[in-house]
Amino acid sequence: MLFNNLIGQKHIGNHLKRTADHARIAHAQLFVGKEGVGTLAAAIAYADYILSKNNKDSHLKVEKLQHPDLHFSFPTAINDKVKKHPVSKLFLNDWRAFVKEYPYGSLFQWYEFIGIENKQGQIGVDEAEEIVKSLQLKSYEGDYKIMIIWMAEKMNNAAANKLLKLIEEPPEKTIFLLVVEHKEQLINTILSRCQILEFPLLSEEDITNALIERENSFAAEATKIAHAAEGSYKKALDILRKEGNDLAYETLFITWVRAAFKAKGNASVIQDLIEWSESIGKMGREKQKQFLNFCLQFFRQALLFNYGAKDLVFIEPQSQGFSIEKFAPFIHGGNIDAIYQELNDAIYHIERNGNAKLILLDTSIKLTRLLHTKEAN
Repeated sequence: MLFNNLIGQKHIGNHLKRTADHARIAHAQLFVGKEGVGTLAAAIAYADYILSKNNKDSHLKVEKLQHPDLHFSFPTAINDKVKKHPVSKLFLNDWRAFVKEYPYGSLFQWYEFIGIENKQGQIGVDEAEEIVKSLQLKSYEGDYKIMIIWMAEKMNNAAANKLLKLIEEPPEKTIFLLVVEHKEQLINTILSRCQILEFPLLSEEDITNALIERENSFAAEATKIAHAAEGSYKKALDILRKEGNDLAYETLFITWVRAAFKAKGNASVIQDLIEWSESIGKMGREKQKQFLNFCLQFFRQALLFNYGAKDLVFIEPQSQGFSIEKFAPFIHGGNIDAIYQELNDAIYHIERNGNAKLILLDTSIKLTRLLHTKEAN
C-alpha cells in the first residue's frame, strides 16, 4: 500500500511523508477516523514509506504484509481453528488475506472473515504479552520496528495497562501506530501518550473517482453512491455490491416498524415487539449493531424519498407488501433526529454489554411514539 493508492487524504499523506523525510516521527501515533476513511490503509502506507526509505527492497515485503519489522495486532477471539489463547500471530495468514481483499474493511467484516461474527473480539493481556516480546527483539534490517494496532479501542484494561510503559518509553526506533474509530474508548493514560491524527470523512468526489477507477462504475451511478456513502468508501462498496441491503435485515426491519406503528394504543401488539426484541437479542452483539446501522440507513433513505431526493435513494425493498413510497411520509424533519438518537443510543449501550433485549424493547416502545409524530408546519 503506497500513499498514492490512498483514496483522498492527500493532506494527511503529505504530513506523514514530511515527518519521515525530516526524521520527526513520533514514537506513538493515534490514527482516528470513522469506518471506511482509510486509517488502516494510511498506517500501512506510512510503515511502507518509513521501512522502504533506506531499503527499496522492503516495499514488496510490506506490500505482502510480511516484512519482519512490521508487526500487527488486532481484535481476535476463539474460532473453529484457534481453540484457546487467541492472539494475532495465530491469525496472520487470515489477516493478510483480509487486508488484501478489504483494505477499507470494517471490524465486523474481519469478524465474519475469521468466523467470530457472533462474538465480541478483543485485544487481551495475552496479546499484550506477545507485543512486548516481539518489540524487545532487535530489528531484522537494522532500522525501524513498527507495530500497527488496529481497532486499538478493543484493548481491555489489563492489556492497555501492560502496554502503557512500552508505549511511553519504547525501545529505540520503535513506532506504535494505533488505529481507532472511537478514541474515547481508549484509557486516558494511553491517549495522552499518543500524537493524535484525525482523519476526515472522504469527499464525494474522491469516492466517485475511486468507484469509477477501481470498480468500473458508470459516472452517474458512482456519483449517486458517493452521495449516499456518508464519507465512507467501505459503505460505498456495500451499496455498490448490495451488501448493505441484506434481505434478512430488511425483513426484521419491516416487521419491527409495522409492529411499532400498530402498537400505539394497542397493548396486544406490545407482545409482538417483545418477541421481536427477543429474536434480535439472540444475535451476537456485532450483528445487532450491524442491524441497527442498517435501520439508520433505511430511515435516512426514507427521509430522502419523502423530501423528493429520489435520485439519491438506492434501497429497493424486496419484501412483498412494503414500499418505501408508502413508508417515507412517516419519516420527516419532525422525528428523524429523535429516531437517529434512539438508534445510536441503542448501539452505544449494546457495545457496552447492556442487556440487548431490554435495550431493543425500550427503543421499540419509543419508536411507536416517534412514528406517529406529526411534521411541524
